[in-house]
Amino acid sequence: MKVRLLLAAIAVAILGGAGWGVRRLIQVATASTSGVIPTTHVKRGHVTITVSSRGELQGGNSEVLTAPMTGGQDMAITSMRDSGELVNPGDTIVQFDTTQQEYNLREAEADLAEAEQQVAKAEADGQAALEEARYQTLSTAADVKLAELEVRKNPMLAAIPARQNDISLEAAKNRQQQADRDLKNRQAAGGAGVAIQRANESKAKLMADVARRTIESMTLKAKTGGYVNVQQNTNQNLMYQGMTLPQFQTGDTARAGQSVAQIPDMSNWEVISSIAELDRGYLSPDQKVTVQAAALAGREFHGHIKALGGTSGTPWNRRFECRIALDDSGPELRPGMSVNIQITVASLDSVLWLPSQALFERDGHAFVYLKTAQGVTPKDVTLVRRGESQTVIAGLNEGDEVSLSSPDQQNKTGDSGRGGVMKALPK
Repeated sequence: MKVRLLLAAIAVAILGGAGWGVRRLIQVATASTSGVIPTTHVKRGHVTITVSSRGELQGGNSEVLTAPMTGGQDMAITSMRDSGELVNPGDTIVQFDTTQQEYNLREAEADLAEAEQQVAKAEADGQAALEEARYQTLSTAADVKLAELEVRKNPMLAAIPARQNDISLEAAKNRQQQADRDLKNRQAAGGAGVAIQRANESKAKLMADVARRTIESMTLKAKTGGYVNVQQNTNQNLMYQGMTLPQFQTGDTARAGQSVAQIPDMSNWEVISSIAELDRGYLSPDQKVTVQAAALAGREFHGHIKALGGTSGTPWNRRFECRIALDDSGPELRPGMSVNIQITVASLDSVLWLPSQALFERDGHAFVYLKTAQGVTPKDVTLVRRGESQTVIAGLNEGDEVSLSSPDQQNKTGDSGRGGVMKALPK
């Protein structure tokens, strides 16, 4: 009997513990999981609106070294300075392969030598022909003199011999006239032949000079001193979009006119930055800029906006190029350094402001979630200026309490949390 009572008590205890566990699990599952909505208060005071971005340092008036024009052929790089290497004026930066151009030069020099020989031959042939024409002129003149002497004997001769002398004199004069014309023709023809050969000689000389200048242009030298900034090789075909293009190096090929390296002007630095399109309306040339180099902790430089470029990019990420000129510099600056820029676009006193995340926009209207005694309700406000962390507004009172997040989003988060707990319940 005692054993039965003991077993019954144990069974009641087990069932009671199981019932309490199930009840506790149901309470946890059905409990509200919605968190407290974070809020902030509208404040009045001084607000500085800034635009921040990242950029890259480069020389303002860089000396650009480009591949020479060589008839559209790609040129192989046989030697090249490393990016960041310090060079002096006159130092060789890039050397291209000149094998083909040296072959062209030898061909042009051979053509020039042959043209020079043709000029000498044309001059000799012309001189020989001219001398022969002069001899013919002198010879025919002598024949005329002899014929005239024979004609003087005509009064003492019979009619037939006298007539023959007249005919001989006339023929001699005709030959003399023809010899004079031949001399003039030979002089003109000889000069034209020499001129043609001299034109060929000039052409061959020009081709040789072009080949020499091309060979000379395939050695790119620095006109100014500074640090070498090797450019990206845009001829490379990347497997995936978004991969960084490699820099030019020895063995690569470059197209005629393609930029392969730069030597930045160390006394005239610029920063190139890509800024979101939403901030374009706040920026204008000559605005002051603060620049901090990522590699130079604690160093701060000052500059101003030099130019604003056109907007480009996808509809959801449109950006524009901002070019900033540094007003001061330092010897530790290097081309290609990553920098952080901060542009002060407005400084407002005694204005109402709140954190930027507390302002919401929908269908072109700006509003906040104002906390009142009845709960959190949306309220339209006027957006005066939007900054990265602070937003200046109108339409509220100092001290008003507003939500930092959307209550709808907060409820969705709570609902998803409850669903997760219920899904975890055993079936």
